[in-house]
This record gives sequence, structure tokens and C-alpha cells, in this order.
Amino acid sequence: MKVYLAGPDVFLPDAAAMAAEKKRLCALYGLEGVFPTDPRPDPAADAAPDLWYAIYLRNEAHIRACDALVANLTPFRGPSADAGTVYELGFMRALGRPVLGYSNDDADFSTRTRRFLGDAARRDAEGEWVDGEGLSLESFGLTDNLMIDGGIRAADGMLVRRAVPAAQRWSDLTGFEACLKALATRNG
Repeated sequence: MKVYLAGPDVFLPDAAAMAAEKKRLCALYGLEGVFPTDPRPDPAADAAPDLWYAIYLRNEAHIRACDALVANLTPFRGPSADAGTVYELGFMRALGRPVLGYSNDDADFSTRTRRFLGDAARRDAEGEWVDGEGLSLESFGLTDNLMIDGGIRAADGMLVRRAVPAAQRWSDLTGFEACLKALATRNG
């Protein structure tokens, strides 16, 4: 089973080392990990006039070639998961394949959003949380936006949420490994 390894890990200073470690863990469970930066011959990508578009085409080709996806949904540059990762998760979900995820922040989305907004978050006249523009905040106790949690649940996937110290936020792979175990069990 080929597993697409979605997440903001591609932005880490040691992205190649993280890719190698995630692939090593996949192999322990009889899975083949596919990292977004893995080379993939693709005539459309090779002909793309812009690097960003070539990357997009290759990543989408990787996703189509995989049987499942495990997403690092740890909040990235704000209270929510990386937007590209969320797109990839939704794309794989639309293909009808298994999607699983993990977050190394156990605070729910509403709590993280209020923390991010600071004084701009307030309660409205009905007691509901809103932002500085008066727009309502999701308050379902979920890991992230309801479409992310819902997509994983609808795919009969798994979403692991763990409290990890800030210094290990991007290196702790305990939640990732739990997802691999679940995939291997499902596959085996």
C-alpha cells in the first residue's frame, strides 16, 4: 500500500531527514511512504512554465498514485492546519481512498483560534464567540475546521490529537505512527 505523506513537513529545515524517517516508519508497517518532494516523472509537470505549477502537478500525480493519505494537521502558521495539506486530504477523500491525520497540538480549533485572535475574540450578545469583525467562530471541540474532521470520519479514518511540547512539535511522530498502525491493520 502506497501512502501519501501530506503535511507542512516539506517546509522543515531538515525536510529530507523527516521524509526519510517517515518512510522508514512506513516500511516497518509494510507500507510505502510517498513524500511530496519525491521525484515523479510527469510530462505535464516537466512542461509547466512555472515551478510552483510543476510542484502542484507532481503532488497531485503522487496523490493519484497512492492508496491512502496520512496528514500532519499540526497547526501551521496560525490556528489551523496547512492549507495545502488540507487540499491534499480533501483531494484524496474525493478519490474515495482512506485518509488519516494527526495533530501535535491537542487544543481544539476554537481554543486555538481564540488564542490566535487574542483580544479580537469576544462573545457576542448571544454569548457566542466571534472575531473582531463579528464573524462567528466554530465551537464544536474538533481538531480543526469541521470539514477536515468530518472528511476523516466519513472516510472511516483516524484523527490523532496529542499534546506535544513545542520543542518537539515538528519532530514527534507518535501520532503519525498510530495512523500507520491503523492503516496496516486495515490493510492486513
